[in-house]
Amino acid sequence: MFFSADKFIEIFSKVSVRYFMVAGAIFLLFYYLLRPRIARYKIQLAFPASKDYLREVMYSFSSMVIFAVIVTAVVFDPAVRPFTTIYKEIADFGWAYYLLAFPIMFVMHDTYFYWIHRIMHHPALFKWFHLVHHKSTNPSPWAAYAFHPLEAILENGIILIFYFTIPMHVSHVPIFFFFSIVYNIYGHLGWELYPKGFSRTTIGRWVNTSVAHNQHHKYFKGNYGLYLLFWDRLMGTLRTDYDDAFDLVKNRKA
Repeated sequence: MFFSADKFIEIFSKVSVRYFMVAGAIFLLFYYLLRPRIARYKIQLAFPASKDYLREVMYSFSSMVIFAVIVTAVVFDPAVRPFTTIYKEIADFGWAYYLLAFPIMFVMHDTYFYWIHRIMHHPALFKWFHLVHHKSTNPSPWAAYAFHPLEAILENGIILIFYFTIPMHVSHVPIFFFFSIVYNIYGHLGWELYPKGFSRTTIGRWVNTSVAHNQHHKYFKGNYGLYLLFWDRLMGTLRTDYDDAFDLVKNRKA
């Protein structure tokens, strides 16, 4: 098995810099700079303890090492790479496909996440795969990648699915996962950024929100989606108190 240390360092550096810059900036803004002005609007009014932030950061670091190891060992192995769907020239498939690939990846990832998430909540698997992430019952932005190593391997599976199923330009995955980590951090933010009444609108009822995911961390059941609530609504796993919880947060008085 071929493994390039240089490629590992390159991938890990890109993933970790992106994560720590985005999560760090948002954490600093919401949890320190704006805290005196916005604390009353926090979904859960209490704040995590310093040890919780440290645990989330350490597991996030571990997850990014695992992400980089898997991609380096599989996608950049010279014996394997010819069997991937990676291409370098946009002209090979055209701009129409290049742009269409992003919503395809979006749907694929949302579906993949929902089902592996539900599977990890099975009593026989939960403590081995998902308990670490659920130690953040009141999550912060640092919880976005705070996975047990076994969960980190599963989470990384979508990247391999991308690279071995649909044509992937070399820029598709980096761009898509920049969006993904931003939305994931929003989901663990602790504040709701969508406007009042959003969860009951025609579009909003299908969109996963920070309130929805915060409920999942607080109660451990329901609201399993990543970007959308499509699968939760289809499979009957959306919490029945979700809309009321969203309204409660957004109706708080200054």
